[in-house]
Amino acid sequence: RSSQSCLLCQQFGQPLNPLELVKEGAVEALRKCFASRMEFGTAGLRAPMGAGVSCMNDLTIIQTTQGLCRYLEDSFESLKDRGVVIGHDARAHPPSGGSSKRFASLAAAVFLSKGIPVHLFSDITPTPFVPFTVSHLGLCAGIMVTASHNPKQDNGYKVYWENGAQIVGPHDEGISKAIEENLEPWPESWNTEEALKSSLLKDPYQDINTQYLKAIQNHYINKASEVKIVHTSVHGVGHAFVQSAFKAFDLRPPYAVEEQKDPDPEFPTVKYPNPEEGEGVLTLSFALADREGATVVLANDPDADRLAAAEKQDSGSWRVFTGNELGALLGWWMFHCWKQHNSDAAPADASAVKRVYMLSSTVSSKILRAIALKEGFHFEETLTGFKWMGNRAKELLDKGNTVLFAFEEAIGYMCSPSVLDKDGVSAAAIAAEMISYLATKNKSLSQQLTSIYEEYGYHISKNSYFICHDQEVIHSLFGRLRNYSNKKDSYPTECGRFSVSAVRDLTTGYDNNQPGNKAILPTSRSSQMITFTFSNGGVATLRTSGTEPKIKYYTELCAAPGNSDVTQLKKELDQLVDAIVENFLQPEKNKLQPKVE
Repeated sequence: RSSQSCLLCQQFGQPLNPLELVKEGAVEALRKCFASRMEFGTAGLRAPMGAGVSCMNDLTIIQTTQGLCRYLEDSFESLKDRGVVIGHDARAHPPSGGSSKRFASLAAAVFLSKGIPVHLFSDITPTPFVPFTVSHLGLCAGIMVTASHNPKQDNGYKVYWENGAQIVGPHDEGISKAIEENLEPWPESWNTEEALKSSLLKDPYQDINTQYLKAIQNHYINKASEVKIVHTSVHGVGHAFVQSAFKAFDLRPPYAVEEQKDPDPEFPTVKYPNPEEGEGVLTLSFALADREGATVVLANDPDADRLAAAEKQDSGSWRVFTGNELGALLGWWMFHCWKQHNSDAAPADASAVKRVYMLSSTVSSKILRAIALKEGFHFEETLTGFKWMGNRAKELLDKGNTVLFAFEEAIGYMCSPSVLDKDGVSAAAIAAEMISYLATKNKSLSQQLTSIYEEYGYHISKNSYFICHDQEVIHSLFGRLRNYSNKKDSYPTECGRFSVSAVRDLTTGYDNNQPGNKAILPTSRSSQMITFTFSNGGVATLRTSGTEPKIKYYTELCAAPGNSDVTQLKKELDQLVDAIVENFLQPEKNKLQPKVE
């Protein structure tokens, strides 16, 4: 994934001709686009659309696909029997001529030119449909052309392996090497017109729509309800698919935000097409909800793999749930449904719960751990990102276990093992199912969240970041934490008045909670990530972002059941965060820029 910024299209506002830039002597603009190639990683590619090897364009898509094709040929003898699937969102960038549909067609042409069957979606599709198709049809790999909720000029190229999960190492390095060895375009790679006439080309659109809706249904609970819900797809692909999912679940259709329901690559009504931004993205949804008397808003990001939720409070204001809060609600609901289904189907099998698992990333809330401890199922933590949760879920499923739910705090939820990635479509339908059930009990989402915290312990989180463009400062900051008080290989034992009870460093592989101080989770020296556990039940993770110049911090106070003084708990967490910022991050000394609220 590249953090390079190719802004030529914005600067020149016209289709790009690098020769014109050469004539104009635009050296800096040319350097941004041609000096360094996009790096292919486990997240595939993500960069602006435009000219040059640092941007997404016809040539770099062909080169990437040729490398992937060669790597798959080396990995699978059955590639010409099984084939691949390719999907795309609605992104388009007229100044450079790039679009997701165009890139998907070029990728298909590369595979078809080598006699490899391609299942190419004929129309826009949510990202989760691609991993679902890989699993459902037993394919070798999947490609999704999308930049998710990135700015409008960006695009991306996401790869799934035969197990239906995103690729992890060593596949990323193998594919990257194969790309470098296949930079010269094959003659047939450009010929999309001929390729798309191939008998090896199939359109999975209708069949996968039908099969997906069958696979995600969880008809455990009577959902008869007239709850009014508003849905927005934020100018992305989600509208039609969420409407279909509600229908499949026998739910009242959600009101669609008219100004945002149709795909529009310009994202005209929002500054950032990211529901994580909260109220700014949801303004039109709140207005529609107020007009229609709806109490809940559900929002997908543009490629419909994430879900945000908000609820109108008695005061008339709107509460936007954090990713952790919605994770707590959906986790509770999935186990509630499983318990009811299991007791009806096999009441004598008390050991069944021992085969149930839930997962979350290490920077997400520990609420699932608390629920698991009380209810008797298993909880596992993975590294940040659904590539880790998806692959781990597949391993558990292959051993005969049930993976009920997985989530990350960045509003990503996996509510069905049919899709081993975050899925905003199934999450929207299942959230609506939960909302309808709660309505029959005269309970709101906010009230149910309080009930969860009362039963399993309050989990209050506070996440934010500082901007830092200087790699030396980042290395110095984290280096100081590893050699605290000028003692080599010595981590802090306190932070202000707060005592540190455990440290896990996934950059170096240190974890003083494990035998031999060796971390269980995978480690990576290419990124910084240290987690501190405090004696008061607080947990704080400091990490760098792989795609942005940010030092992020994730903090949570995990209280024991019965401790329901929320005001005091929030005050305690605020003081812990202040101490971490002051003692560990030292923004003034390190010249860190705070997040602009």
